[in-house]
Amino acid sequence: MQRINDDVLNKCRDLIENGTCDRVLAWEEGEFCYDVTPAVFTGDTLGKMIYDDFCAANQSKYLIDESHKEGRIAALLKPCDTYSFNQLLKENRIKRENVYVLGVPCDGKIDAEKARGLGIKGILGAEIDGDTVAFETIYGKKTCSKKDVLHEKCLSCKGKKHMIFDELTDPEKEPETAVPENGTSRFDGVSKLENMTAEERFRFWRGELSRCIRCNACRNVCPACSCRQCVFDNPASGVSSKANTNDFEENLYHIIRAFHVAGRCTDCGECTRVCPENIPLHLLNRKFIKDINELYGEYQAGYDTALDAPLTSYTKQDAEPGIVHERGVR
Repeated sequence: MQRINDDVLNKCRDLIENGTCDRVLAWEEGEFCYDVTPAVFTGDTLGKMIYDDFCAANQSKYLIDESHKEGRIAALLKPCDTYSFNQLLKENRIKRENVYVLGVPCDGKIDAEKARGLGIKGILGAEIDGDTVAFETIYGKKTCSKKDVLHEKCLSCKGKKHMIFDELTDPEKEPETAVPENGTSRFDGVSKLENMTAEERFRFWRGELSRCIRCNACRNVCPACSCRQCVFDNPASGVSSKANTNDFEENLYHIIRAFHVAGRCTDCGECTRVCPENIPLHLLNRKFIKDINELYGEYQAGYDTALDAPLTSYTKQDAEPGIVHERGVR
């Protein structure tokens, strides 16, 4: 199965050869075909670049450092990545003039762990074909429903439209508007938690967070976590241990992180995707997003670079703190 479309590869090569850019941010294959990671390529290494149905990683955060280097970098961004890119532009974390955004289409990305859960093992390659995924394995060809093996972030897709770009690799696939393509509402999981009693919710989160090994993968991959030094890395903070020593620290780390990205989280789902313990961290962020929508009006972080964020602006119509209790949320 082809790991990158020839048109995408040729476009990247043209951008380097004509001097528009001197390097490209894309993906490279690891030990296995699904072991994919972002990487920077030059003209001599473009042949190793891939973009296929396993390339789920959000590229935007890598542009914080790359955009401050000499030269100009071409970045292959999926539609969902551009929300994070816009948010980082709004926060002055990316030098826009040093980035050439090359928008690539996306039909959702495959989670190899989910495929293995269905008994599909020895994966050598995979390709999305409509609502079906065809796997090439050492045991022969296997197929399954697309929705059964997509990453959680892809099941709540915000749409196929790029929020920002300099050029599109496939303009014909670009829709007119950003219409969410949710199979189910992305807030269904939050609503289930809200319908629990306080004691049930506490047990749920204690059960989930008790598995946290403080690897910091969620923080390191999150575009909204862009501080040069995190409070949890500050030895003077009193909370800088790399391993949780008690359940209080397990709660503290994730709750503080969720509060820090409130109003800025684009719901890219990277925190859940990279968690080695499969903790549904996106539910914390979506709870805040749902509350912001209900209290201050519909708002999508990263939709553009001009709209004021509800938590960093003030109007006389803003909800009072007690409104949470008036809504009947326990």
